Amino acid sequence: MQHLIAQLSAQLAHSNAILVRVQASQGSVPREVGAWMAVFADGTLATVGGGRLEWDAIAHARALLRDPALPRLQHYALGPSLGQCCGGQVTLSFDPLSSQELPLLAQGLHNLQPPPLPVALFGSGHVGTALVRVLALLPVCLTWIDSRDEPFPRDVPEGVHCEHSNPVQGAVPGLAPRTCVLVMSFSHAEDLDIIAACLLRQRNQGDLPFLGLIGSKTKWAAFSSRLRDRGFSTAELAHVTCPIGIPGIRDKRPEVIAASVAAQLLLQPV
Repeated sequence: MQHLIAQLSAQLAHSNAILVRVQASQGSVPREVGAWMAVFADGTLATVGGGRLEWDAIAHARALLRDPALPRLQHYALGPSLGQCCGGQVTLSFDPLSSQELPLLAQGLHNLQPPPLPVALFGSGHVGTALVRVLALLPVCLTWIDSRDEPFPRDVPEGVHCEHSNPVQGAVPGLAPRTCVLVMSFSHAEDLDIIAACLLRQRNQGDLPFLGLIGSKTKWAAFSSRLRDRGFSTAELAHVTCPIGIPGIRDKRPEVIAASVAAQLLLQPV
């Protein structure tokens, strides 16, 4: 969201726009209430769902730029008339937008969207770096944690918070409530300590909905034995997902693992 607001601000410095928002919906529709798109005379930013719906919305928005007297609320039935088989109904609002309205608008857009999912990623290796680049494009609030000095690349995506923690598990108590944790450090010993710290927090606070560990079934069998020696029960260990990622994907390239893990995160009922 923040990078979209920044882009919108930069474009509004040169030209006005029409803000198109999904005001109401019924049935099967491309986007949820609160989704938005800014339409300029020569371009657009963000999306309200694509297809004929968006095409018609852009046309109406540009007509409104030329003639402010046109209607600012439009209702669309997503059936044969629009060539979309969703079958639902969407109401879009069309509001003139200039740089003067942007500060108030930015707050309003944040309120319309669901809060981003807090994610803590431990480890800045090849998979961790690939995963950060994927997650930076998604509605998550990402904290990237490593124990090594200067482990992060120079081109960290905007909005990613990098944190140095030594010992690395020392960052666990400070994680935001409802954080989804991904563990993929450079060291099995660090992985084990991070998982143990997360399980202890889960025992005491119960506020880490997803705890994922990179590795194989063999790695998890060894970790399970060691964690039981530390006093964790079978029920507590069941909270850990290892291996992480969508089952059935065999490609081990970092980019593929990253896409698989990101998809798994989006499936979590958090």
